[in-house]
Amino acid sequence: MLKIVLLSAVLLTAYAEASQQSNVPTNDMPSATTAYGVHEFNLANGLKLLVKEDHRAPVVVSQIWYRVGSADEHGGITGISHFLEHMMFKGTEKYPRQAFTETIKKYGGRDNAFTSRDYTAYYQLFEKSYLEKSFELESDRMINLQLKQEDFDKEREVVREERRWRVDDKPESRLYEQLYASAFDSAPYRHPVIGWDNDLVNLKLADLADWYSRWYAPNNATLIVVGDVVANEVYTLAQQYFADLKPQPLPDRKPREEISQHGEKRITLSVPTTQPAIAIAYKTPRVGQAEESWHAYALSVLAQILSSGDSSRFSKNLIRGKGIAFYANVYFDVYNRYQDLFVIFAAPNTTSDVAELQRAIEDELTQLKEQLVDAEELEKIKTRLLAYKVYEQDSIQHRAAALGRLETSGAGWQEHFRFPQHIQAVTAEQIKQVANKYLVASQRTVAELKPLPLHSDSSIE
Repeated sequence: MLKIVLLSAVLLTAYAEASQQSNVPTNDMPSATTAYGVHEFNLANGLKLLVKEDHRAPVVVSQIWYRVGSADEHGGITGISHFLEHMMFKGTEKYPRQAFTETIKKYGGRDNAFTSRDYTAYYQLFEKSYLEKSFELESDRMINLQLKQEDFDKEREVVREERRWRVDDKPESRLYEQLYASAFDSAPYRHPVIGWDNDLVNLKLADLADWYSRWYAPNNATLIVVGDVVANEVYTLAQQYFADLKPQPLPDRKPREEISQHGEKRITLSVPTTQPAIAIAYKTPRVGQAEESWHAYALSVLAQILSSGDSSRFSKNLIRGKGIAFYANVYFDVYNRYQDLFVIFAAPNTTSDVAELQRAIEDELTQLKEQLVDAEELEKIKTRLLAYKVYEQDSIQHRAAALGRLETSGAGWQEHFRFPQHIQAVTAEQIKQVANKYLVASQRTVAELKPLPLHSDSSIE
């Protein structure tokens, strides 16, 4: 036990040192706020710039995060944020069609993008001397994107095909999608990021143009640079390429709180597959929404206790011990803009069934509700979480993404550095409290994947 505690202390120190790393002085910083080794600048047009110096290698990652995702969509236009992400590579007058990516390749860089429920983000990875080219490209397509009907029609089929192979052709992905659609009645996470196919079919080019004009503006974006740079030089470049872009009036975001649930929900998805599965979801608060700020962090530790490596309870008791589970995992995210779910996703082995597996899962939850986690198990889990966070610091892309995700989801980028302290503060009693408060049947949605013979029609019951 002493070794685990000492290792935990070493990891906290390593995390703090990685967070503060900066080997080149940045004097005369213009209008900067600096904390945890991150320099924050706010341009007059509303663009936020975050710079994290890391001088270990002559590379730099530049990311721009827009505060718009599937949570901002409504019925009829689901998937539009992700669709627009695809269209952002179709060109401007200065860099037409595929010239954006080809230009990045010419300079030896890499680029990509991703859309989530709370944000849409774009990034480039370059040798450090080409950061200016990244800024030139991103500032250009922030306001000068050319949306053409020919590109729109082709890309719609690309997006629909992506939906087919990511979701429609994967029974477990379909179950996960239906779980969210059933668990939430009014909250914005009820529809998928990639959108419903009927909405994709009926989207118009004018819909994308409207979405672009609403949300793509400097006052709805955060620019993040991590790598072998000097912060005030990055700020000067940002001023050169972004300062003249005009801010836009942004749509008001309503709270969109989920209505109260007063009993368990159940659905069955019957599809051609050979593997049954079950998903059990409980409504849980995001950071800042809970009655006490520690609730979400205690749930995060609880998730790790159940499903984090071979020593986790699901692995020891359900997979290896009782031998009734083929796999059993927990999915829980501390940082979201809106209320989310604590999801247990599991599949029985060939000699068990879904009902038996659900009872075993509920037994594990009951144990957490009735008995305190012992000190050694709790410390092991915390140490594993801290180790994972330390290892993440080795990637400048991950460092930038961590800042962007937290800043854009509303938690604030500073939470990335406070997370280890929040986790270290979680107690066994707190884990017991959140298990009893949130993991209750009245707040539960259960989705079962029921196999049909291959090549059969499917339905949702």
